Amino acid sequence: MVIVKIGGRVSLAVVRDLRDARGPAGPEEIAAFETDSLAGFVLARSAAGLADSTVARDVIHLEQVRAWLERPLWEMQPADADAYFGQVLRGAAKGTRLARAQALKTYFLFLELRHKVEIHQMTGHVVQCPLDELNRPRGSQPAALRIPPSEAEIGILFAGWRDELAGCRKFAPSARNYAAARLMADVGLRVNEACQLDLADIKWELGRFGKIHVRMGKGARGSGPRERMVPLINGARATLEWFVRDVWSCFDDDHVRPGAPLLPSERKNPDGTCARVGDEAIRSSLADAAETHLPGWQGKITPHLLRHFCAGQLYANGMELTAVQEVLGHSWIVTTMNYIHVHRTNVEDAWIAGQERAARRLTGLSW
Repeated sequence: MVIVKIGGRVSLAVVRDLRDARGPAGPEEIAAFETDSLAGFVLARSAAGLADSTVARDVIHLEQVRAWLERPLWEMQPADADAYFGQVLRGAAKGTRLARAQALKTYFLFLELRHKVEIHQMTGHVVQCPLDELNRPRGSQPAALRIPPSEAEIGILFAGWRDELAGCRKFAPSARNYAAARLMADVGLRVNEACQLDLADIKWELGRFGKIHVRMGKGARGSGPRERMVPLINGARATLEWFVRDVWSCFDDDHVRPGAPLLPSERKNPDGTCARVGDEAIRSSLADAAETHLPGWQGKITPHLLRHFCAGQLYANGMELTAVQEVLGHSWIVTTMNYIHVHRTNVEDAWIAGQERAARRLTGLSW
């Protein structure tokens, strides 16, 4: 019983415990509700901006668990999760276990937020995620350190690559790949982000140097594209001005066409316009350039390593860690910290400070 105030009058009202079932539903009604709830989950995730492929993968994971459980997922208990992840998926790939657990957690969050009361009214069951700190599949080991080449070595790579452009057999594709690699090294673009850029995404007039509107930035944990604005610092503006002025017209002559790619391909779309370059063309060209101009790094230079190089150089040149995070588009600053491990001197600084404190304590002591 609780006291409530209605229309100026105070009275007592009966409050039912959520654990008390209210008219259990029949099997057909429950089955229909289960189907509708999954459809609602798909619509909610689509509304959040997730790609159709990401939502489809989550649904497949949920269907796999449902087929094993042989009853509605909301009835899954911690003991069921123990058996499923500890026995059924014991030998599965770690990525599969993690993806399935994440899909299950997200679905239960959806049920708790949207349908917890309805499910209880229909079945008497209280929705609660069966995954907890004890049985939740653990993530993978931290990735190996990626130590990029030095500034001098990257300088040698791009100088040699630039010099060979004048005499190469296919100037336009080579110059395009060179410009893409420079963007990755100068402002830390991911290779897929660079490939998805349109010519109109270069905002020459914004800020002090101009900016790139990265529309297809990588989202955290499959949350869909995460946009950001990247300033044309560190020589990036000069690279883009050269490429757009002297190279882009070798692929196309319509600079104002909506959707015109910044990095065009030699291939054409069905309507005759230039297609968008694929990331493999840029990866392959970068690998060839490294083999020719930086043989000591043959097989090791990748677009992602250039992102690490960019982060380290920006930090070493005085940019604050949070600003480096913003440039790279990281959701968590700890991720950015992993990119600049070579340049951070926390341990060395602490050791020097400790030595200085020890020296001060010994000052004046005689032996």
